[in-house]
Parts: sequence; structure tokens; C-alpha cells
Amino acid sequence: MPKTCRLLLAASALALLATAADAAERRVTPLADGWRFVQGDPAGAETPGLDDSRWATVSVPHDWAIAGPIDIKARAGGAGGFFPTGIAWYRKALNVRPAPGRRTFIELDGVMERSGVWINGHHLGHRPSGYVGLRYDVTDFLKADGPNVLTVRADTSFAPSSRWYAGSGILGKVRLIETGDLHVEQGGLFVSTPTIGKDRAVARIEVDVANSGAVDARAGLDIVVTDPDGQVVARRSVPPVAIGASRTETLGAEIDLPSPRLWDLARPDLYQAAVRVIGADGQVSDSDSASFGVREAKFEADTGFWLNGKNVKLKGVALHADGGALGAAVPTAVWRQRFTALKALGVNAVRTAHNPPSPEFLDLADQMGLVVMDELFDQWNVAKTPGDYHLFFGDWHKRDARDMLRRDRNHPSVVIWSAGNEIHDTAYPVQAKAALKSLLDVMHATDPTRPVTMGLFRPNVTGDYDNGLADMLDVVGQNYRENELTAAHEARPTRKIIGTENSHARASWIAVRDYAPYAGMFLWTGVDYLGEADRSGWPNIDNPAGLLDRTGALKVSGMQRAGWWAEQPVIHVVRNAAPAAPPPSNDGAGPAPALPTMIAVATPRPKIDIADDWTPTDLSPHPETIEVYSNCPTVEVTLNGHVLGAKPLPADGSPRQWAVTFTPGEVVASCGAGGPRDTLRTAGPPARLVLSTDDKAVGSAFDDLAIVRAEVVDAEGVVVPGSSAAITFAVRGSGRFVAADNAASTDHTPFASPTRQAWRGKATAFVRGSGSGGALTIQANAPGLKPATLALPIAAPRP
Repeated sequence: MPKTCRLLLAASALALLATAADAAERRVTPLADGWRFVQGDPAGAETPGLDDSRWATVSVPHDWAIAGPIDIKARAGGAGGFFPTGIAWYRKALNVRPAPGRRTFIELDGVMERSGVWINGHHLGHRPSGYVGLRYDVTDFLKADGPNVLTVRADTSFAPSSRWYAGSGILGKVRLIETGDLHVEQGGLFVSTPTIGKDRAVARIEVDVANSGAVDARAGLDIVVTDPDGQVVARRSVPPVAIGASRTETLGAEIDLPSPRLWDLARPDLYQAAVRVIGADGQVSDSDSASFGVREAKFEADTGFWLNGKNVKLKGVALHADGGALGAAVPTAVWRQRFTALKALGVNAVRTAHNPPSPEFLDLADQMGLVVMDELFDQWNVAKTPGDYHLFFGDWHKRDARDMLRRDRNHPSVVIWSAGNEIHDTAYPVQAKAALKSLLDVMHATDPTRPVTMGLFRPNVTGDYDNGLADMLDVVGQNYRENELTAAHEARPTRKIIGTENSHARASWIAVRDYAPYAGMFLWTGVDYLGEADRSGWPNIDNPAGLLDRTGALKVSGMQRAGWWAEQPVIHVVRNAAPAAPPPSNDGAGPAPALPTMIAVATPRPKIDIADDWTPTDLSPHPETIEVYSNCPTVEVTLNGHVLGAKPLPADGSPRQWAVTFTPGEVVASCGAGGPRDTLRTAGPPARLVLSTDDKAVGSAFDDLAIVRAEVVDAEGVVVPGSSAAITFAVRGSGRFVAADNAASTDHTPFASPTRQAWRGKATAFVRGSGSGGALTIQANAPGLKPATLALPIAAPRP
């Protein structure tokens, strides 16, 4: 269900709870526009009287680092993609005044990192993590005569504090929330479904109600639940209970849901729970709502993962949080395009590597039917980079873990938590087990409905399977080395197991596919990401380990994965100029890498020149190999109409190959009569540009983007892979250009530049509407080529 529809359902459900005395409804005001911004650390930046008229004006979410410059001397180095880091300040005047009996909160969905927040010069608090959601009560510091000035400091100057590009600034959304003194705590609405049957399910609704007033009070609840069609299926009142001043009480109810509609991969139906906090006088003091799904997700030791009674092999990918050219402040449209492309390959799960994602990311996973492993930390007490979270873990991990789980626990897509990735504490077992126990205590208390795993780091080296650490986990997760995890299960068959991070090697998939206890795997990675280029080195700025490139376009690795994972018949034909066996693994599991992430993803490997074209640099006769990725039982290939023969599907799904002498023309691979087919054609000289998009319209809000792809083609419309034409994008009408990219690892052109060289004959523009109604027109020009134009209507703004 689209987010717009869910918001409308929430509003409708809350309206159904209206009483004659509802003057104190929760009021939420987005704080997106009109922020003053400066890079640097000016003295007195938090004081309300500071003259910020010369500061830039920006909207949030905002990642200032993505603008560059890309610099070999950048403090974050290749780990951060050679992008800048440092201190920045944001200031915004608020149109709010204090009112008796009302509370005012500021909520921020993420500030990267080491954030400080002030209101009218009063320091509200700080948080070291850039991934945790923040809420501050500003009620007592508001001025009646205004203006009230909110100030935020973001500090990434301690780089490298991450092993990948993490962005800088206010990366999440910000909002002002006004409630009564009796209000729902941040993350305080929790919905679970402990009983699920064909004719009836039970929704357990728990609400943490805080009394921020100066005197004791009483509060109850009104609850309305609507089904995926927006129809009311349940209503319940919870009698008032006493809540002391500055105290919190948990109120709740169990509500029957008749003939429940299940959240599933193919049909991700969502219910909505809307609650109102009712004071002893009958006045509404606060309101809140949450989407939830009715679904049974479990892990079994002998059969892996089950969803709603169906045994499902998790075919997952790990995803870092950046959006390529958009940086780490990622519009929902980018994730929607990526999720759609990944699902087409057969991906049914994602792992958030190595931190919780944005709320919008999980909303989209809920709506699109993707299972999620929600991960919390990349390090505990032992560092991976000098300025990382290990400096704060001891003081902050309990609060951060609790806040992270409370924010995400209503999402039906989340079926398992990960407490950490390749945690180096395991070299010190006493310390590691103490840290893990501390985390498990918090995580199980905050969400008793989901299991916890972690990506173990070389567990046979540190003895995790022998010293008891692995068996503290509800589900044992290991990165790579699939045969080791299989052996650990064979040694103790009661262990539930999952591959938390795995290579693209075919043998890795076969090891998981053919062992029933293996719940599934998560490839490193689903999408190319910025940073972690420290081993490949300058001038590389990204890690190209994905099934999709930075722009969300399909790569050859994704084509091959579709042949192994897709549910529907698929076929992709490519040109393999140098077929060769991959290097052997070091664990006997077949082709590698079977190494920890930070080594494996950046270790140079023998170059295998595979391209989805039939246009090699040398057009004279020479040996070439036609390679086909497909799940079809039989594949036939022709070259210029000459039948090269049909080949059956190998048991291990390996590519089918035909050795030929190169001849210009056309290669056709087909899955028999009536089945899918794929074609490669030799390109001639570049002649013109073409533009295309999967978007039917584009909106004007932050989360709205259209992804427009430009291709350099010959006179017959065939992409010219050798073209590096400089393509300039221009947007006219009711819209604007946002960024451009070509997915090349060594291109340092600023993403905000409208001119981008084609890479392998392609480049991509990101555009956004402005205002409502009308249309935008995007034009692409390149020297010596016929230009292209594409028009997009502007979508109506969301309510």
C-alpha cells in the first residue's frame, strides 16, 4: 500500500475516535525548508541572536558532503570515498509558542554524527550515533515573545569514523510535535500479533504513556484498527489508570481481528492501529498511529526460515545507506527503484549494513514485501577505524539499541535483528560475551517477538562455536565460509543458522541452496556504494560489488543472479571475452572469496571481461564466448541466424557457453518457442541520444525523483558501449535538475554538474518537479549527436 494511502487511513482512523473534546490532538509540523546552513564551527553558532543572514539556505534531509570536492587528501580517505568531512551547523526559526498543558518536542530522524541540539541557546542534548532517531522536549525553553531558534551541530571531523561513505549533516527528516502533558513516548506504540489463525488473529497493542506534567494524572486509551482496505475491524477503549508526574505507564489491549489478511512477500497487506490518549476529563491529550502486519515469521533449526507456514529460502542482499549521486540523504524514490529492480532478480530479503536504515526505507520494505534483517552496529568495544563507534559503545549501546528497536519494531518486514557485523571483540571472548549479553538483554526486553543474530567474524579462529558465544544468539549468523557454518550446525543440530554475508560465487549459493537448515544468505552487496575504496585506492570512490550499479541499473552480476534466483523465466545473454575459472576458495567451498567483508570486497581479482554487448574493441575475427544466464530448462543461441545449438540447464545453474569466432551482427538467446529471449547487436558509430524512464510522473517533495537514463546509440538504436560523450542535461518547465551520474568508479565530476561523460555509452539524470500541475521537459545534448527530449507530468502533491 502506498505511503499516501496509509497516511489517509491513519487520518481516517483517528477521525473515527473524535470526541466532543478533542482540542488537544497531536499536531505534527514538518521542518523541511528554510534552514540556515554553514560548514565550519563559528563561535556562538548556537546563540539565538547570531546573525546567520550570510549562511546558505537549505532544506533537510541534507547531506552536504556529497557536493565534494573529491580529494585524495580527504581525511576520511578511501573508506569515505575521498569525500569531505567536518563540522556543520544548521539553524531554523520556529513558529511556535508555549501553551499551558501542552508539550512541544523536536524529532530528528538522523544527524551524522556526534550531534548537538539547542533551542534558544539551551543545550538539549547530544548523541554520538548518526543512525539513531532523536527526540527532545523543548517546552520549558520556548519564549512566548519569539523568535524561537532551533540549532543543530553535526560533526564528522573525526574521520575516518566509518568504513564506507556515511554522509554529513541532517540526513533524516525533522518535525515539530505538539501534544498534551499526557503523551505517547517516542517509539512507545508497539503492535504485535501473538495469535494468528485462519479465522481470527489477535493484535496486542501496548502504549507507553508519559506524564510530563507537574501533577499526577489519569489516562486511558481509545483504539481503532483498520484493515488493508481502510475498513474499521476493531475498536476498543482502555480505562484510565493513574500516572504519576514525570512517570510512564504502559497501557494496552488485545484486539481480535476477524479473517486476518496476512502480510506476505507476494501480498504485503498492512493494517493500521490508531490510538488516542484520553485524560480523566475526557479530553484527548495525544494521538499516534502505526502500520503493522499480521504474519508468522520463524526460524527452525532443521528447515530454515518460515513465513506464514511456508518454508522460504532467504535470497537476500546487504545494502549500505547511500543513494549514489544523492548521497546519504536518500529520497524514497531511489529505494523504490532499487527494490523493484532487486525483486525482479528474485531478491526477497535485505540486510541493512551495518546500521538501522531510515524509517522510509522500512516503510517501503513493508509495502513492497521484502524481508529485512535490521542491523545495529559495525563495532562494539574494539575499533575498526580510529574515530568509530567503539569510542561510545560502553556508554551508549543500551540506549541506542533500545531506541533503534523501538523505532523499527512495528515493521512486519523486519523478521530478525542483528546485534553487529564482524565484531572484533570476539578475539577477547570474555569481553565479547559480556557485551553481547548486555545487548541481548536490551533487545529481548524491547522486542520479545523477534530473534537476534550477528555476522560472526572468522568464528573458527576466535573459537565462537566452542566458547559459547555463538550459542548465545537466537540464530547463528556467519559471514562467508558457508561450509564452516554448515559444519557448526552438523556439530550441534539444534542451532538455527543463516548466512549474514556471502560472496557472489556460485558455490556459495549452492552451499546455501542445498542445505535445508540454512535459512538463506545475504550477498555482498545488492547495490554499488560510495566509499570502502581504501584497498582499491585512488582514484576509485566506490565499491562496485553490487548486482545494480550506483544509479540502480542492472549489472552483469545481477543478470547472473537472476538466472539463479528469479521465480519467473529469465534470460540474459552477454559476451565473455576471457572466460576463466574463478580463484579457489580457502575453505574448500568452491570459488571464493570466503573472506571477511573488509578484505574480500576490495581484494583485487583476476579480471574477467564480461559485457552485455556484441561490440568488442576489435571487430575483426577473433575468439569470443557467448554466455547465457537463465533458469530456463533449455536455451538456444543463434549468431546472425545460424543456430549454435541448445543446451540444458546445469544442476548448479552455471552459465551456458558457446565458443565462437567473432562476427559482427546479432546474437539471439531464447528459451524455446514462446519463452523470453535476449538479443545483442553490434553497434555502429554513435549517432544520437535517447532518453527513457520508468516513471510515469514526478512529484515535487524531497522523496520524489524521476530517474532518467540517457544512452548513446547508433543509427539503428543500438547502444554504443565505447562512447564517452559528454552529455549535458537541461530541465525546463515545472521541474529542476538534481544530480547526474554514470556509475563509473573513477569519475570525479561533481554529481550536481549537469554535464556527465557517458560511461559504457550511458549516463543518468535525477530530476524533480517544482510546484503542482504542468510538466517538466528534460533535454540531453552531446557534441556531434542528435539530442533527445523527454516530458514528464508533475504529480499532485501528497496530502
